[in-house]
Amino acid sequence: MSRRSLSTLLAAGGAAAVMALLPTTAQAQPFSGGNYGLYGQEGQYPTTSFCSGTFRQIGATKYFEGMALKYFYSDKCGSFARIENSRPGCAAVLQRSDSGAGRNDGWVSETVDSGINYAYTQMGNNLNGRVSRALLSCDGHDLVNTGWY
Repeated sequence: MSRRSLSTLLAAGGAAAVMALLPTTAQAQPFSGGNYGLYGQEGQYPTTSFCSGTFRQIGATKYFEGMALKYFYSDKCGSFARIENSRPGCAAVLQRSDSGAGRNDGWVSETVDSGINYAYTQMGNNLNGRVSRALLSCDGHDLVNTGWY
C-alpha cells in the first residue's frame, strides 16, 4: 500500500478516510456537578470566539510533585482551571460558589487525555459576586488548590 497525502485522502475518500487513520484512544471528558451550568458561559470552553483572548492568569502557579495548577479569569466570561506537566489519573477542577462565601455550589473537571500531560476545564461563571477556585486532583484526591477569586 502506498502512502498518500492528507489532501489526496480528502479528495479520494473524504473525512471518513482520514478518520480511519486516526488513533482510537479515549478522549478526556468533562464532568460536572452541583448546579454547574446554571449561569451563562458555563459548559463552554475558554477557546470559544466570544471569550478567546480575554483571559489572564490570576494568582501564582501552584505546584505539587512537579505538576502545575493555574487559574485564569476574564471579566467578560468567567474563569477556568488548567493543569500542566500532569501524570495520568489527574484532573483540572474548577469549583464555583454562588456567593462570595467560597462554598462549592457547582463544579466542572477535565481529565488528562491519553498521550498528553495537560488539561483545562470548561468555564465557570464567577461574575456578579460569584467566586471560583482551581484544584489539581489525582486519583480522587485534591492535592493543591488556588484561593477563591
